[in-house]
Amino acid sequence: MTTVLYITTHPLDHQVSYSLAVGKEFIEAYQKANPGDEIIHLDLYQMHLPQIDNDVMTGWGTLASGTAFDQLSPEQNAKISRLTEIVDQFVAADKYIFVSPMWNFLFPPVLKTYIDSICYKGKTFRYTANGVVGLLKNKKALHIQASGGVYSEGPAASMESGHSYLGKVLNFIGVTSFEGIFVEGMNYAPEKAQEIKEKAIEKAKEVAARF
Repeated sequence: MTTVLYITTHPLDHQVSYSLAVGKEFIEAYQKANPGDEIIHLDLYQMHLPQIDNDVMTGWGTLASGTAFDQLSPEQNAKISRLTEIVDQFVAADKYIFVSPMWNFLFPPVLKTYIDSICYKGKTFRYTANGVVGLLKNKKALHIQASGGVYSEGPAASMESGHSYLGKVLNFIGVTSFEGIFVEGMNYAPEKAQEIKEKAIEKAKEVAARF
């Protein structure tokens, strides 16, 4: 069975969020085209995502020195155990759908916290004498990003950091099949906002049929 992680990053719902509205249409079209696939929805605003803090860093260092896991402090144990659950779930999946708005040229910070959780040495990448090797093969990812301005192309493209950063991270861990759907320009042309959303939904349905 193919497992899909549907990873959403917005504090509001699809009736307000352009990214979630397009994401909802995408996932419904995908389910229709792939009824046998398992889709797991991860709402990052509702998940417990430990920060890479002092407990985690010192805990990892302690484990690397050969100390047994049960010798960690309760705080270290709980946080590292949770991070391991998150990355193991990511590794076990076959496809990834990321849905996010652009905030200040990037995505919401909760997505960066999630990315820190899945960039896990020994599970999603490893170091070799010839450099870093991504360990996730034969997987694919999609990013649906909404922004008030236009950043996927044109004069402001160099300021876009969300989709491009996500692509670099995924490539780093071995996920080289990556594409984007952009819902953009609504603030520049509010009278065309509904038309922009509808065109993005049309694109999402097209991608869903072959993803």
